[in-house]
Amino acid sequence: MTGPQIVLKDITRVYHVGDQDVFALNCVDLDIKHGDYISIMGPSGSGKSTLLNMIGLLDSPDLGSYRLDNHDVSHLSESQQADIRQQTIGFVFQSFHLIPRLSAADNIALPMLLAGVNPQERNTRLQQVLTDIGLLDRASHRPEQLSGGQRQRVAIARATIMQPKIILADEPTGNLDRHSGSDVIQLLESLNTKGMTLIIVTHDPELGQRATRQITMVDGKISTDGNR
Repeated sequence: MTGPQIVLKDITRVYHVGDQDVFALNCVDLDIKHGDYISIMGPSGSGKSTLLNMIGLLDSPDLGSYRLDNHDVSHLSESQQADIRQQTIGFVFQSFHLIPRLSAADNIALPMLLAGVNPQERNTRLQQVLTDIGLLDRASHRPEQLSGGQRQRVAIARATIMQPKIILADEPTGNLDRHSGSDVIQLLESLNTKGMTLIIVTHDPELGQRATRQITMVDGKISTDGNR
């Protein structure tokens, strides 16, 4: 597919704290191509997560425009944003956000159930993704019965079971030991090699350097943007 997938122009997000305006994002311009692998780094409070939320349509800009696949999505209704997220974007968070009472398989299958995917197709996709993430033998286990690395793999599988075009990962290894974190990153990178755009927010310089394009943010602005 030709042309940029994500185009942010003059994106500004302001929070009102007391009698002060705090610019979480300040006139951010960013183009992202299909299949890019990008890390977003910077100190706490620099705007990294706000930028990720903006790309993921979890937040809306006060000023500026956001075009996704050449459609202006800057100020959609909540239901329109939800439709696009369901079809296009997968989210991976530091804290997993799995439903405790559901098994690994049921957590992964939930987006398909909500989207009305027929049972046969759900089962086919589920068996394949459980095999791909190496958890076929843990399918019936609840999150509390899984290690941190296994829970994050379940979260990644849930985020990608609807075959999104974009994966947004906010500190995906933040709660994991080094070995588990390495497994999780390799899984995310394998999805990127299949054509999914991968955008990772991280404090870990070593993880950030794995990306083919590194973006650094300071005070709500992009301070550096380079390709390796």
